[in-house]
Amino acid sequence: MIRKTAELISSRSRFVVAAHESPDGDALASTLALVNALREMGKDAVAYNIDGVPDNFRFLPNSAAVRSQLAEDERFEIGVILDAGELRRAGNHLRDRCDILINIDHHPYSEHLGPVDLLDTDAAATGVLIYRLLMELGHPVSADVALCIYTAVLADTGSFRYSNANPEAFRIASEMVGLGVDPWSIASGLYESQDEIRLRLLGKALQTLTVSECGRLAAVTVTREMLDQTGATSEHTDGFVNYPRSVRGVEIALFFRQLDGDCYKVGFRSKGTIDVGSLARELGGGGHHNAAGAEVCGPIDEVRRSVFKSLEALLS
Repeated sequence: MIRKTAELISSRSRFVVAAHESPDGDALASTLALVNALREMGKDAVAYNIDGVPDNFRFLPNSAAVRSQLAEDERFEIGVILDAGELRRAGNHLRDRCDILINIDHHPYSEHLGPVDLLDTDAAATGVLIYRLLMELGHPVSADVALCIYTAVLADTGSFRYSNANPEAFRIASEMVGLGVDPWSIASGLYESQDEIRLRLLGKALQTLTVSECGRLAAVTVTREMLDQTGATSEHTDGFVNYPRSVRGVEIALFFRQLDGDCYKVGFRSKGTIDVGSLARELGGGGHHNAAGAEVCGPIDEVRRSVFKSLEALLS
């Protein structure tokens, strides 16, 4: 499929590249890696994300060019959907704006979108697939593209801590460093450039830490009141789910963020073989095997109890 993908890209000139909502490091860095490369090839490429760019990813080359809106009459020959799993997470409207959709993803259960799906669950990150695609296209990796690819791999392997940190991930990262990427500058941008209000919000969220009786589930919660008290936004909650995940013995971590009234966005993260994506889809949401989300309404105690009960059944 990589050859067919390369052939399609070589034969077209106008692209939109989009990744999933609430973008993480792999989603945004992969978007910019491909868009920067396409522009270097002389092609017209738009970087698009429904939710724009969180502050901690603004160090990525040309991040200011990422758009969160498209003009009503904009059309594209190819729409490349990255790391999304389902088109709706990038924007269903993209189907009507593109002659062809290409899906590039490394997660299981990825939706079939068009004539070519570039999928590989063995890839450590979608950024790895972008790297492979550029190699197939014979396009040299520039300094800007190298920085994006390194960031994508770093972010989705949890700084090479997760089980997906395979030899290919280390090899690509090493090659990007050889091309001039400074690991410290990227680590600093990702992990050591936080707003003070994010840490104040995190302090309040950690006070809500809830661990199930079995010790295999843990959750933290952020309410509208907490956001108002700290002056934070939903953007500042990125990565909060990793704190309950770090509790010894926990296999599934949850992050509850209050939306309007008694409705909550629930983020799921699991370790190993536990498929939280299936539960998220049952709840009307979606996502991947180890990372998913849904919206659930009701008083927070009831919502948490209900979700915990469903997850305990999944664990059993």
